[in-house]
Amino acid sequence: MDRADIETRIAAIIAPFNKKGIAISDGATFVGDFEFDSLTVMDFVAAIEDEFDILISMNMQAEIETYGQLVDA
Repeated sequence: MDRADIETRIAAIIAPFNKKGIAISDGATFVGDFEFDSLTVMDFVAAIEDEFDILISMNMQAEIETYGQLVDA
């Protein structure tokens, strides 16, 4: 799976959480730009884990602040 495929899948997951229609870019932050609160972060992480059949540790969650970082991870 290449980066473009991953971006497409993650963008589709972000869409229902992106209430203000913020443009999705590598530098977009989940807390600042998308205004995710802690509950939204947990729901979003669960959706990512389900989509990619992975587990994201709390340490990894703390390190990922932007859309681009998530795609690269």
